[in-house]
Amino acid sequence: MKKILFVIVIGLLFACKKEHLPDVLPTDLNVKVAFDLANSGYTFPVANITVRIKSLISGRYLSLTTNDKGTGTFSDLPAGRYDVDVSYTISASDYTAITGIITTKPVIFNAAEKNKLINKDNQAELILNLKSGTIGTWLIKQVYYAGSDRTLGALYRDQFIEIYNNTDQIMYADSLYISEIWGRQSTTNTNYNFQANGQYDWSKSLNMIITNGDPNTDFVYAKTLFMIPGNGKTYPVKPGESIILAQTALNHKSPFTGTDGQTISVRNPELTVDLSKADFEAYYGSFLPKPLDSDIDNPLVPNVEVLSYTGTDMILDNPGRTGIAIFKVDGTQNVKNWPMYNEPLKTAPSPTVRKYYQIPSKYIIDAMEIQPNVATSRLPKKLGADLDAGFAFVPKGAYTSQSVIRKTEKTENGRVVLKDTNNSTEDFNFLDIALPRAFK
Repeated sequence: MKKILFVIVIGLLFACKKEHLPDVLPTDLNVKVAFDLANSGYTFPVANITVRIKSLISGRYLSLTTNDKGTGTFSDLPAGRYDVDVSYTISASDYTAITGIITTKPVIFNAAEKNKLINKDNQAELILNLKSGTIGTWLIKQVYYAGSDRTLGALYRDQFIEIYNNTDQIMYADSLYISEIWGRQSTTNTNYNFQANGQYDWSKSLNMIITNGDPNTDFVYAKTLFMIPGNGKTYPVKPGESIILAQTALNHKSPFTGTDGQTISVRNPELTVDLSKADFEAYYGSFLPKPLDSDIDNPLVPNVEVLSYTGTDMILDNPGRTGIAIFKVDGTQNVKNWPMYNEPLKTAPSPTVRKYYQIPSKYIIDAMEIQPNVATSRLPKKLGADLDAGFAFVPKGAYTSQSVIRKTEKTENGRVVLKDTNNSTEDFNFLDIALPRAFK
């Protein structure tokens, strides 16, 4: 009996130390960090860059620092799936000295490999190409996609998106576009063409034009697309303030009358939000033959222009299989004339199958990806590392009143500056109860 107990204790100690799974051999992961600079003609040092991995089994983190060749090795990793992330900041002075491009703010580069399978049969070197993105003007601050309890709360009626002015200057929201990003929604449907990373291969979409960039890396695709109206200076937003786009701009804590004349109410007002003071709402009732009974047009709140939509209202994906992007364009662009494409089906789509606006990534000011709270339900990333190297999620999942919210980095003269590294895993936290214009 003592001998058996001794063997069990030793086995448990070894398992705790190495995170081993039963009958699975540990393996090494070799990583190489490089800067994705295309044909720029300049280089950045690759030494002393921190690479971090997270085990999706145990939740534990490990990190290493690259050598002068940009390489490093994680030794004796338990077989399993991991998230691998790199975020590297170059000071404004160093960036200017190396590139000759004058900047007054640090430049952040990101790379990521999500849900990476690591085992003894999968030991090829993992190359992490660092990409920079746009930092800090308009930011996606809060996304309330989960909705509230089906019976005690407001279901999905109370969803909203919050956009924040992260600068020290007044900015105008006029002609700001807000889009929910589309991509693969299921790991079991095999009727589509996929890239090596498992995401849709948009280059295989019917009639895709590929002369103006790579359909998979230079563009994203819009499930919904809204534009804030105005003449250019109609909607000023002060530094450190935000705008709220509501699905329906009403106080969801209080009863209201639906379009069918019936009262709509919640049993527990504490689970939902007051959106009566939202800045904009997405009203579908003016063009749908049968909109939702809860889609009430608040005359005190301006409506966004709806360029593309799905369903019967601005219903964000409750499980979290989505992303949000905001962008503006110059006078040379007419967004309504941008091409739209079908999903990349293996067979020819029917003429009635919907199409998705193709948005050039170069116009995107900020984007963030949302994934399900359960790791095994997550999908290949829709956004590249130049737009968002990570993703955010609410830990309790759908219909829980939780929202994802961007973290506060610092306060300058009373103005809150939000964190922005182009990595939502690092930039976002969550609220247990969504609250417009809150800070975390």
